[in-house]
Amino acid sequence: MSKRLKTILKIVLFSFLGLILTLALVVGITWRNEIRTIASIKEIMPGNEEDGYVYEMKIHGDYFLEDYVDRGGIGSDKELINFLTGKITRGLFDLSIDESEIGCSSFSVKAENGDSIFGRNYDMSKTNVAIVHTNPKGRYASISTVDLNFVGVDPNSKMKGIGSKFNTLAAAYAPLDGMNEKGLTIGIFMSYQGPGNESHSTDQNDPNKPNTTSTVLLRMMLDYAATVEEAIQIAVRYNLHDSANTSFHYMVADAQGNSAILEYIHGQDATDTDGTLRQLNVIRKGDAQDLTGTNKYQIVTNFIITPGYYQEGDMKRGEDRYEIIRNALNQRGSKVADMEDAMEVLSLVGVNTTGLSGNKVYTIHSIIFNQTTKEVYWVSNRHYGEEKYTRRYKIK
Repeated sequence: MSKRLKTILKIVLFSFLGLILTLALVVGITWRNEIRTIASIKEIMPGNEEDGYVYEMKIHGDYFLEDYVDRGGIGSDKELINFLTGKITRGLFDLSIDESEIGCSSFSVKAENGDSIFGRNYDMSKTNVAIVHTNPKGRYASISTVDLNFVGVDPNSKMKGIGSKFNTLAAAYAPLDGMNEKGLTIGIFMSYQGPGNESHSTDQNDPNKPNTTSTVLLRMMLDYAATVEEAIQIAVRYNLHDSANTSFHYMVADAQGNSAILEYIHGQDATDTDGTLRQLNVIRKGDAQDLTGTNKYQIVTNFIITPGYYQEGDMKRGEDRYEIIRNALNQRGSKVADMEDAMEVLSLVGVNTTGLSGNKVYTIHSIIFNQTTKEVYWVSNRHYGEEKYTRRYKIK
C-alpha cells in the first residue's frame, strides 16, 4: 500500500470517527435529560399472574411543562401526544399516552398527633406502575404514581430494553396521585357520569380559558400549588377535557388539613351527557354539601358527591367502599392512630373482584401520604404487611 493511500485512509478514518463523536455529543446534549431519565428506571417489585411489575424512576429536567402552560394548554390526548413527541423526542420518535378506567377510594383525615393524612387505593385491571420522582427547577418536587399502561407500556409483561422504556418519558403527564414538597396531595378518580353504565367526558369550551386534559391538570397542581386554595384556582383557570370517553373528579388536600373534592357537573346523572355544559363544583371538607356530615375527614370514591345529583335508584359506583371507610373512621373517633392505621383502613376496601365490564379488577397500589412530615408509605397489589412489596419515602 502506497504512502499516499495510507494517508487518505487515515484521513477518512479520523473523519468518520470525528463524525461519530460529534453525533454522540449532539445526542448527549440534546437528549441528556431523557437519557438520564431512562437510565434511572429500575424494577423494584416483581409481577405474577395477578400482580403487575412495579418500577421506580426519576424524571430529569423540567419535562416542558412551562412550554405547555405558555402555549395555553392542550385540549385533547391527540394534541398532547403531538406536543410530547415534538418536545421530548424532537419529532424523531412517536410517544403514546392514553387513559382508561380509574377506580379507587380516598380519604383525608388527621392522625392522633395532629398530622394531616391522605390515603388512596388505586383499583384497576392488572397493570404495571411506576413510582415517579420529579424535581423541576422553579417548581415543587413531588412523588407520584403512574399506570404505565396509560403511556403505552404493555400491562402483561415486564419492560425489557430501552425500546420498551421509551414511552415512560411521558410519565410526568400521567400521574394518578401524588404529593409535593409542600404537602399538597391529590388523586384522580372516575366518576361515571351519565345514565346507567354510561360515562360521558367533561369537555368545557370557555373561549376565555386555556385548555387541559385530566391528568395534566393533576400535574400542574403538584408542580405549582402549595395549598388547596391554590390548587382550586388552577382548576378554575382551565377548561377541562376528560380523556378516554369517560369522566373524572378529584380530591385535593394540604398540609394544614384542608381538603376539597372537585367535580364537573351539569344537572343530574340521568341527563348529564353533554360535557360542554358542565361547571366546576368545589366541595370543601366540612361543607354542608359534603356527605360525611363532619369537618374531621373527607372521603371520595367513584360517584358524584354533589347533593341532588342522583335520583332514587341511580347507580353510585363505589358507594359501598365509601360507607366502609366512613364507618372505619367513625369507629376510630374520626381520626387514625398513624400511617399504619390509615393503611389498615385502605386494606378494608382493597379489591380482587370482577368488574361490571367482566374484567378482573384489583387494588393495584395503596398509598398513605403524611402531609405534615412529607412521608410516603406505598404498598403494591394488596400485599399489606409484606416488606417485599412496601416502599417508604420522604420528600426533602
